[in-house]
Amino acid sequence: MTESSQLQRGENPDGAQKRGKPTLRTIATLTGLAVTTVSRALSDAPQISVETRERVHRIAREIGYLPDRAAQRLKTGRTNVISILLDPHQEVVGFGTAIMYGIAKVLKETSYHLVVAPNFLSTTDLEAAEYIVRNNFADGLIFTRTEPFDARVRMLQEVGFPFVCHGRTEFSTPHPYVDYDNYAFAYEATRRLIAKGRKKVTVVMPPKRLTFSQHILHGFMTAVREAGVAYEISEAVTLDSPANEIRDFFRARAAAPDVPDGFVCPGEVSALALVTAMNDAGRVLAEDYDIVAKETSHLLTHLQPKIDTIYEDLVEAGEHLGQMLLQRIGNPAAESQSLLLPPQINFPVA
Repeated sequence: MTESSQLQRGENPDGAQKRGKPTLRTIATLTGLAVTTVSRALSDAPQISVETRERVHRIAREIGYLPDRAAQRLKTGRTNVISILLDPHQEVVGFGTAIMYGIAKVLKETSYHLVVAPNFLSTTDLEAAEYIVRNNFADGLIFTRTEPFDARVRMLQEVGFPFVCHGRTEFSTPHPYVDYDNYAFAYEATRRLIAKGRKKVTVVMPPKRLTFSQHILHGFMTAVREAGVAYEISEAVTLDSPANEIRDFFRARAAAPDVPDGFVCPGEVSALALVTAMNDAGRVLAEDYDIVAKETSHLLTHLQPKIDTIYEDLVEAGEHLGQMLLQRIGNPAAESQSLLLPPQINFPVA
């Protein structure tokens, strides 16, 4: 039996019972390092070698060591917490879970904990972010669904609080973000429909207040104008509309003249609602109409394989968000980083 396993069982290496939870001194005894070195290693101080940091983290996990977060906060002024502010929308299947999984993978070998801060409907986006900053609940913040002149970005830059957002803005001052190339998604999705012979195309648009709505529209319209095909854009429903409203709208639209035969759906829920509506109207997928949808969970691949999909890897996005924020916390004066992730296109060969 190893020393770490003995101590994890509450014993001294000589077999005597030991009371209390593991401490920094416990790890120091096992590793032969000074307590201050152990503390710095657990904080991932760059002055400590990577080999030593990994060894200390491994021993800490084995014996079940948990830092006293209250004491750490008093000593360092840091919470060792990263908060993610999640919007309550339901269109993207598994959005929050996938993003959080990616972030958690990055934080696994660090002293940081991920805390989810749901943005309830009674609170504005700005108020939710201000609450975290004002009460010093975290050392850094991640948030999603940005707007062109997002008030959260402006506030966090003004107070110098570390953050990274999932999505871009139109501020002239650079800020850290990770985003998906929604222009490329909409452009390639529309081109795919046109290549399959569709004569009139449409797109389910995100709410206009969100930055990526502009990117979707730009990509869609660029492809439409290049090909000179007919198109339609409705404002009756958006990507954030409940699935039943999207279904009802397209069911009614299918009963009217000059119905579109090609559909771009930036989410899986809207695509499934559309299929239901068209089925109710007696229209057959891949014969009377086609859909190209953004996929984040492989749900459509399994349930509706006749829908062409373009993949967005939200776990990868979460990993980049976590890495970028840790760098911002470690070096707030560093130049802002940004990353635009490309769509993963794998259309079947006809």
